Formats: sequence, structure tokens, C-alpha cells
Amino acid sequence: MDCTCNPQDESKLCVDNPAFLRSEEDESDQSQQPQPQQRRKREGHPAQHSQSRGLSGPSSSTAADGRHGNGNNSSTSSTTPIAVAMEMNEPMMRESSPLSSAPENEGLQEKGRLIRGDNGAPQGTEKEFAGEKGSVSNGYPSATQSPGEGGTVAMPGCPRTLVVQQTPGSHRETWSKKMDFLLSVIGYAVDLGNVWRFPYICYQNGGGAFLLPYLLMALFGGVPLFYMELALGQYHRSGCISIWKHICPIFKGIGFAICIIALYIAFYYNTIMAWAMYYFLSSFNYQLPWTSCGNPWNTINCTNYLQSGDNVTWEPHSVSPAEEFYTRRVLQVHRSGGLHDLGSVSWQLALCLLFIFTIVYFSIWKGVKTSGKVVWVTATFPYVVLLVLLVRGATLPGAWRGVVFYLKPDWSKLLSTTVWVDAAAQIFFSLGPGFGVLLAFASYNPFHNNCYKDAIVTSSINCLTSFMSGFVIFTVLGYMAEMRHLEVSEVAKDTGPSLLFITYAEAIANMPASTFFAIIFFLMIIMLGLDSTFAGLEGVITAMMDEFPDLLSKRRELFVLGIISVCFLGALTTLTYGGAYVVKLFEDYATGAPVIIVVFLEVIAVSWFYGMPRFCRDVQLMLGFSPGWYWRILWVAICPIFLLFIICSFLVFPPQLKLFHYDYPPWSTVLGYCIGISSFICVPAYMVYLLVVTPGTLKQRLLKSISPEPGIEIPRCDIITNAV
Repeated sequence: MDCTCNPQDESKLCVDNPAFLRSEEDESDQSQQPQPQQRRKREGHPAQHSQSRGLSGPSSSTAADGRHGNGNNSSTSSTTPIAVAMEMNEPMMRESSPLSSAPENEGLQEKGRLIRGDNGAPQGTEKEFAGEKGSVSNGYPSATQSPGEGGTVAMPGCPRTLVVQQTPGSHRETWSKKMDFLLSVIGYAVDLGNVWRFPYICYQNGGGAFLLPYLLMALFGGVPLFYMELALGQYHRSGCISIWKHICPIFKGIGFAICIIALYIAFYYNTIMAWAMYYFLSSFNYQLPWTSCGNPWNTINCTNYLQSGDNVTWEPHSVSPAEEFYTRRVLQVHRSGGLHDLGSVSWQLALCLLFIFTIVYFSIWKGVKTSGKVVWVTATFPYVVLLVLLVRGATLPGAWRGVVFYLKPDWSKLLSTTVWVDAAAQIFFSLGPGFGVLLAFASYNPFHNNCYKDAIVTSSINCLTSFMSGFVIFTVLGYMAEMRHLEVSEVAKDTGPSLLFITYAEAIANMPASTFFAIIFFLMIIMLGLDSTFAGLEGVITAMMDEFPDLLSKRRELFVLGIISVCFLGALTTLTYGGAYVVKLFEDYATGAPVIIVVFLEVIAVSWFYGMPRFCRDVQLMLGFSPGWYWRILWVAICPIFLLFIICSFLVFPPQLKLFHYDYPPWSTVLGYCIGISSFICVPAYMVYLLVVTPGTLKQRLLKSISPEPGIEIPRCDIITNAV
């Protein structure tokens, strides 16, 4: 190795190669030089700061045993770490070292962490801490640092020995382009709920008046949580399980709970896409099959008011052809007696689901490099279709009636607690913090990526998409009301998937060029669902691979295949004739209160245990500026209150299980709570486990359990630089 240092300037750090290894000649020359008489006493405090997780490295004597005469073996797959102890006679590091000036070492920010003082925090002036140029921490130059500029960084009280440890860890995958990340996050946040849930919640809770609590809940609850998760994932570069070693180990059970919840979602969410796939394939007909009453699945109550003339009266017992196609042809719920009698598996839906999971597998099996390319289609195509449907709906007769019903404000609704609860729940589940997806996606970002700007842009696009979807839906509902000679409120009774598969499907069937609009509409539904499935499963895959890298890092394709297989088998109950009842049960209990409780604990752990000053310093290192008081107050106080408000609403007003004309039995509520508890139980279970296996007194166990683990390697790093 060619590594030269000026003997008269021993404060310079010689780091001409990524492993920061000195040659034996340089070490021997330095060891022969006289040491200063006034040598600072080395301090042995173990660092627990977030910016320097794990300062307790090997001793100097141990580190010296691993010295090498050259650094060319950094690429070999050795399981024994290489540690080098370097004595620095002055607590000073100059920026003129290759760490900040040499172009060939610009990539060192991906290679290691540089510790600047006791506890990992800068020990210089307040300006140096606030990001003055020259401050370096965690192995990354600050965002305001100019490479090649002179100057020094003072480190009073800095330990004298710098231990460099080379690990055989692999380089972490990153997004090919920034737009891959943005489209993936947008595709995850904008899902089926934006199309069917927001319009229904909006008109049910005061129309235009609902936008006020919705925006307030977004500003004070949804967006701050969205921003926090992006920042956590980008800084620690870990999935939802292993990230807790860097934050607060006792809360690691949150990561396991998130993975279980994500699997529950995959069990039922992809079944809805299988329904859409069935509709999509059925749309390739000159006449759509849900436009007439002369089919084998129709009953005597089938009433086709659009093709029977004006003499047909819509009676309370009347059923549209679209509703009977959905319930009796696609779902076949009439062949099931309820949850106690689900019936057999529908082979048509099973094949549709198998095709959906095949697409999912080949989209995510190679990681974000492949899924980042797929979302260029799946995340953008829905916007094209929404725009086409919006223009078409606006030209339909009676469309204005639907728009008025959608936006007409009813300010008296704001006095109802239910409106605020619905607004909070809608923005929370729409943006999607707490599912591990944002942590996983952000962990593949460059360290200095502006996640603050990403959070604002993607959350704004999500909210605007929900608002636009309302126009797409209600222009068609106004058209339906005009055709049936009814009020819009009478037509807009369907909620959830029924709003898409019954009401909107019927409206499309009676439009000119109905086949074309049916094909693009259900293709849009499939793509909206695919984006969310990609994201949800990637959150689980990233979490497990970061937690068990030795076992899974070389077997990603097989592991993804195993996850897909588990999801398919778990979804079989939703493919039965009574599968719609199972979907409703999972939707209300598996992903409701458990997710909100998990995110509540996550905010408490980050804001109160990890510490807001520490978290803000992490953000400053990435972005070059620290979050202001607005964000700090939200994270510490407002967001926990926001989440606690939603949790209490779930406890006071539990979901009412009813689907079509089926009333769920009382035992189904108990079953639902058991499903919810089965995921959340991971949190207290891991707390007990960690306290039991941790040595020491109870006080020592508690302190160690709530402190970031020492000696933790950030998954992005190949080199760990520890100060002893």
C-alpha cells in the first residue's frame, strides 16, 4: 500500500484506502517518534449516542494483532475482522485528509463511521455542532461541507486510539434513480382506499366540510409520521426489525408485529385484486356480462332499469345486474352460509390470484432494482386512467348533481366526534406509516437524500389523488341518480369494494364504449393494488434480510418465493364462497387498531427514549439542517395524542361487522380481536424476552434495554471506525 503521512504533522489522518489501513513502515516510523509530555488522559466512556452507535471497540493490543502490511485484502471474504490501532498525538483531524478532499475517496461515506468524541457527539463549539463546514460524524461529511477546503475540526477530549474494523458485509442496494423511489412511495400511498374509501368518507361526513378536519389531521398527524419514518429508514438504513438495535432495543417486537400485520394484509388485499382480475378478463366481450338479467346466475329480483324503458320502477327489493354479477357470479356468496360455512375454493379466483402473485414475485424478487422499474408503469398508469374517467364522467348527464353532493359542506357535521375520528383514520391509513414500508424504501436512499422534501411532495400527491378520485366517483354517481330518478344519497349506499365492483361497474356498462372503459378501469384497480403489494412485501423482505443477513442475503429469490407461497396459502380462505366475509373480518380487525398501537409505540420510542435532540441531530447530518420546533412539538406531543385519539375511538366504537345481508355472529368479534392481538403480542413478548436474557440487575437490564446497542454496524457500511 502506498500511504504517506508527514512525520512532522502527526495529527493528520492517513486514509488513502477505503479500509483506512496504515502500512507497517508508517506505523514503525511513528512509534519511534517521541511522544508529547503532556498527553491527554484517555477516557473510557462507552458511547451510546445515535451518531456513534458502538464506540466500544477492541483494545489497542487486540487491534494491533490484526494489522496487515497492505490493504489489498479488503475485497477478500475473511470472517476475521481486521482491526488497526492508530495513535494520534493531538486530538485534531484536518479536512485536508483524503476523507474530504481526494476525489477517489468520495465514496467513503458509504464505508464507515468516524467518531468525534465521547458519546459520539461533537465536542466543539455550538456552531460546529450545528453543521458548520468541516463537521464530520457517522462517517459522512455534513451537507454543508465543501470538499477540499482547509480547516480543522476540534475534538477536545477525543480518545487517542482510532480502531478501524473491516467487516465482510456486503454493500447495500440503492435505488437506480431518485424517481424510482418517489414512484414507489407514491404507488404505495395511493392505493385502492384512495378510490373507494375517501369519497365515501367525505360525503358521509359533511362533504366539503370534511376537508377541514382532513387537512388538519394531515398537517398535525399524518405528514409528521410520514416524515419521521423516512428519516429513520434513511439514516439507520435498516428494516423495521433490526432498526430498533440502533434506537431502543426493548421495542424490537414492533418490527415483528409489523411483519405479521403485513402478512395479514397480503392474505386479503390481493384477493380484491383477484376480483378485479376476474372483472378485467370478463370485460373482453362486446356486451359486458353485468348489463343484462338473462344470465344463469340472475334471480327474479334482477331489474335492468336502463334497458327496460321508463316504465320500470326501482323497488326496494330490486337488484341490479351488476350487483348480482358481483355477489352471485364472482363471489358466489349465496353458496356459503357464513363464517361457519365458507364452502369450497373458487377455482376461477384461485387462478386469478395465482397470476397476481406471479406478477408480484417477478417484480420484487431481485429487490428495488426491479420493482423500481415496474412502478414506472403501475404508479403512473392509474393517473392516466383517472384523468380519462374524470373527463368522461364530467360529460355525463347529471354529473353536476354528484359533484354538488360531494362538495356541498354541512358544517354541523364538524361538531360530531365521528367526523374527526374518520378524518384521522383516513389520513393515517392513506399515508401508511407503521407498516414498515417507508423504513424499507428509505433505507435504500443515498445518505444525503432530502427525505424532508420527499415527505412533503409524496404526501401532498397522495391527498390530491384522494380528492381527485372523489370527482371521478361522484360524477358517475350523479349520472346513476339521474338515470334511476333517485337522489344521489340513495345511489351512494355502497361502500368499500362494492362501490367499485357494483356501482361504478354498472355506470361504466351503460356508457358508450363501455368495453374500453371497463378494461382500463379494472386494469387501473389491479395496478393500484400491485403497487401496495410490492411495497408491503418489500417491507417484510427487507426487515427479515437485515435481521438475518447471513442466512438470507445470498438466497433472496428463494426467500421471496417462500413469502409469496405463504401469502397464497394464507389467502385460500378468502377465495372460498364465503371469502368476502373473511376479507371483511381481516380488514376491520387485522389492520385497524394493531397498526395504530404499533405506530403509537414507535413514536414514543423515538421521541421519548431515543430522544428528540438525538433524532434531530441525525436529520441534520443527512440534510444539513435540523427540524424546527414545529416538527419537534408534533413528534413529542401532538402525534402521540393524535394516535391515542384514534386508538380510543376504536375501543369506544368497535367495527360493526356486516356485509350484504349477513350479520356476523358474536363469536366473530372475539375471533377478530384474537387476530389483532396475535400480531401486537410480539411487542410485550419481546420486552419480557429481552429483560430475561439480558445479564445484570433489573436496573441494569432496563437501562441496557432502552439504550442503543454498542458496536452496531450500520447495514450500509463495509467499514466500521470505532474510537477506543
